[in-house]
Amino acid sequence: MGGGGSTRRVTFEADDNDNITVVKGVRLSDSLIDRMKEPSSPSGRQPRSSVSNEELKKRIAEELALERARRDSEAQKRRLKQEQMFVRDEFGKLLERERISSNEHLTRAILRERAATEEERQKAQRFARQLEEKDRELRKHDAYYKEQLARLEERSAQFYKVTTEQYQKAADEVSSRFK
Repeated sequence: MGGGGSTRRVTFEADDNDNITVVKGVRLSDSLIDRMKEPSSPSGRQPRSSVSNEELKKRIAEELALERARRDSEAQKRRLKQEQMFVRDEFGKLLERERISSNEHLTRAILRERAATEEERQKAQRFARQLEEKDRELRKHDAYYKEQLARLEERSAQFYKVTTEQYQKAADEVSSRFK
């Protein structure tokens, strides 16, 4: 706008419509850029531009290529992030399924163990009852045989007494005969 030369660097970029060029965030139409390239006064003076049309187009093309590369890179980064999120979600789902599966397996194992423990407890109770029955039976037999032994000892004592008395009588008789 002033008469002095500017040292500011200007970048150009075509938008999606290819009708408007963006100069560092300012939108300029192609006709305005063309007018800027043409002489500004009716006296026929050339603009003080050290950049030729070809160089300008070349720079614009380079800037466009760089911008497209940057956009592509950003798009790839977004896709990579999306893929990473997808993979994380899939891993999360897989881990959740594995956790559920292991919990089910653990639950089944616990139930099997409880059933086995209950079965062992019932067996132990059954064996305890059988042992008590055998113990009662053995006590009965012990009492019966003690009773039988007491009877036999009593009979034996009676036989011994009778036999001793008879022996004594016989000995007294023999002694009285031979005296």
